[in-house]
This record gives sequence, C-alpha cells and structure tokens, in this order.
Amino acid sequence: MAELILTTFDWVPETPRGYVRDLRVRWALEEAGLPYRVESVPFTPRNAEHFAHQPFGQVPWLTDGDISIFESGAILLHLGHRGDTLLPADPRGRSKAVEWLFAALNSVEMAGLPWAIFAFSGYVGETPEWKRLDEFLKGRLTHLEPILAGREWLAGTFSVADIAMADVLRLVDRFDGLATHPACRDYVARAIGRPSFVKAHADQLAHFAAADLSHSDEKS
Repeated sequence: MAELILTTFDWVPETPRGYVRDLRVRWALEEAGLPYRVESVPFTPRNAEHFAHQPFGQVPWLTDGDISIFESGAILLHLGHRGDTLLPADPRGRSKAVEWLFAALNSVEMAGLPWAIFAFSGYVGETPEWKRLDEFLKGRLTHLEPILAGREWLAGTFSVADIAMADVLRLVDRFDGLATHPACRDYVARAIGRPSFVKAHADQLAHFAAADLSHSDEKS
C-alpha cells in the first residue's frame, strides 16, 4: 500500500490554529489507523509546485502513491473508500454517509463560515448584513437540531460525514453560535471527545508551534 503524505502549511498565525482543515484529514487518518507522515509548504510565498497540487494555494492535500488529492471533503471520501472504518460497509449506510458529508460541506458550512468570519471580525449587531447571515445559519441549525437529537452519528456509525459536520459546527460553536441548539452542541462534544480528534488537534497545534521560532527569525 502506498505511503500517505499529508501536506499542510509550515506555519499559520495563532487565530486559525486548531481549525486549519488539515485537521479533518489528520482526524480521519487517526480514526482509520492509517500510517502517514506530514510535509509542509511555506505559508508565504506560495510557489508553482504548491499551486500544481492545490490550484487555490490552500491546504491540505493528500498524496497517495501517484495520486494527489486536494479539498478536505474529497480527501475524506478517498480515505473512506479505503475500507469500512470511515464509511459504512452496507450500500445504504455508505450512501447516507456520503450525502451527509456533502451536506456538511455545502448546506451547513456555506452558512456557518461566513457567519463565523463576521463574528470574528466583530461585524455583529443590527446591521442588515449580519441579520441575513444570522438568520441563514439559524435556519440551517433549526433543521439540523432534531436530526442530531435523534441519532448519535449521522449515518448510524461514526463516519467521514461526522468528521466534516463536527468540524463545521465547532467553528460556529467557537463564537457561541450553537447556544440555542443543544443537540448540535452535544453532537460536537461527542465527536471532539474521541481520542482520534484529541490527537489530531494536539498534533496540529504542535506542528505550528514548532515553527514559531524559525518563523520569528525569518521575520526579524
């Protein structure tokens, strides 16, 4: 089996640490027990080789032999197909996990990410823009709440769908956006309490912290 290589930035500022999307891939790899190593690319400048692997200059990407895959959702799906650890073995369950993976990255993240950016920037309150974003997110969470109240995991067993959905929701929870949606908040707590998440999260923080000194030297 080909060696798996996860590529992420060598360093990022403090604010996004713990939320850079290589975390989703680290989490999946830890859940599946797949051996891998981490390689780094400069946060800046981003060179032609970087854009050859990730055409938008972002991270992560995964190298699996002669295959290079970008976008965290595509990587999760690729890893899910390596066995039945991250996707259910039965066709119905597998289909359910795939649909919820896409729902997390489209229906929920498209509402949660702009809301979180506004919340982080402080552009909250009575402005029409904030009200529209807040109503859009609350609409998504209102529909998601009874679903998560009625099941432990989205596809019956823990899957790539839960990695994506929990990571999307925990960014919203970072700014207290799940305060009135207890089932969503409990779901996030269940997911990030898993040992695989705890390790993946700690590894990402350690990766960026290790680069602080050298990055500071380069800036001085």
